[in-house]
Amino acid sequence: MGRIFISAAHGGRENGRIDPGTIAGGTTEAREMILLRDLIVTELRGRNWQVLSVPDDLSARGTINWINARANSRDVALEIQTDAAPNPSVRGATVFFIGNNAERKTNADLLLLALIQRVSQLPNRGTRPDTSISTGGLAFCRQTSIAALVMAVGFLTSPEDRRLLQTRRRDFAVGIAEGLISWSRVIDPSGTPSEPEYPSINININSKNYPNRGILVSGSAYMPTDLADELQVDLSKGSLGRVTYQGATYVKAVDLRTLGVSVGWDSATRTLNLKSASSNQEINEIMGSGRASEVQLHIFLRSKNESGSVQFPDIPSLYIEEARIEGVNHDIAFCQMCLETDFLRFSGNIKPQQNNFAGLGTVEGGSETATFESARIGVRAHIQHLKAYASSDPLSQEVVDPRFRFVTRGVAPIVEQLSGRWSADRNYGAKILAIVRQLYQSAGL
Repeated sequence: MGRIFISAAHGGRENGRIDPGTIAGGTTEAREMILLRDLIVTELRGRNWQVLSVPDDLSARGTINWINARANSRDVALEIQTDAAPNPSVRGATVFFIGNNAERKTNADLLLLALIQRVSQLPNRGTRPDTSISTGGLAFCRQTSIAALVMAVGFLTSPEDRRLLQTRRRDFAVGIAEGLISWSRVIDPSGTPSEPEYPSINININSKNYPNRGILVSGSAYMPTDLADELQVDLSKGSLGRVTYQGATYVKAVDLRTLGVSVGWDSATRTLNLKSASSNQEINEIMGSGRASEVQLHIFLRSKNESGSVQFPDIPSLYIEEARIEGVNHDIAFCQMCLETDFLRFSGNIKPQQNNFAGLGTVEGGSETATFESARIGVRAHIQHLKAYASSDPLSQEVVDPRFRFVTRGVAPIVEQLSGRWSADRNYGAKILAIVRQLYQSAGL
């Protein structure tokens, strides 16, 4: 069968320096595309397709040479990138194809449609010949020896597109992967992926062992979909990685966290431990799902410090989004932020512009406190530090917490155990829980 080559634009060395691509909203094009590329590769491999990921340190010319040295006529190649515009209201995705090539335009239409169907909130800017851009052509489309397209997945300069990409990255990845599979089948109609053999694993749900076995795919645990009722979750509501194996469908366990499921792994017994959101999660458990909505968090914060909610209007949504990605209870994280920042008054040594909401230190330690490039990255670092203490599971996103590696993993699964660890204050955990109870009282939970 034909193989799929995929390249994340920028990040390589151009003219003697690393090219980050577009920079906007506290992030770079290179970073966002590498994260998206990695998810696309995982999705394709989960569906048993052969995919080759272009090394990130190559230049644009080196990328093309790398592909040409390995490709054959049945393969396809895609480069993903973001667009940019002075006007932040300009939005949408497009796919570029080599000009005056009707077949490649049809391929581009197929790829773009698959993404838009998966992320319907993303405007469709249509497909465009590469002759329509200012340089008169795209080297990736023209100099790659196999069928090649360039996809702009949105405008990094658009807050709406950037938010979609960062909060629904897996949906982008699934849509692009499905488009790539359809395109590959057009180029090589006879190609079908061969089914590999996956090792089986044990499954424990709400402290009960099940005879149904899961599987390990590229180091990730997958659960058979027929156990969804045991978890009391609706799999149609989540953006979940799926594989079909020996006639059965499996979902990626870590993705179940978006549905409120607690996910753990016991390597000694090769057991996937799952706990449903309805299994009476204790108020003090750091890993799990929060109960308060974004509106309830806003109201609570405004009742304590209205100016803080004005200065950081997105802070409730950031905590919900980032905590959901890592499987952390956003109520606990948000209330810890309230304690650390005095409800965003920043009455201690940390300044608001540091975007440090949890008193995180630097790599050097001592009295120095970390500074983060945006509120989202600051929240992400906080969530990652909490997860370091509460769980031994790997992070779902790139590490931004400067002291993540210094934490003994999983030593504090409940809030009270943060006392004497996160803070020298022996009542630290109790103070966080007191704020959680205030939040629940305010929200009527």
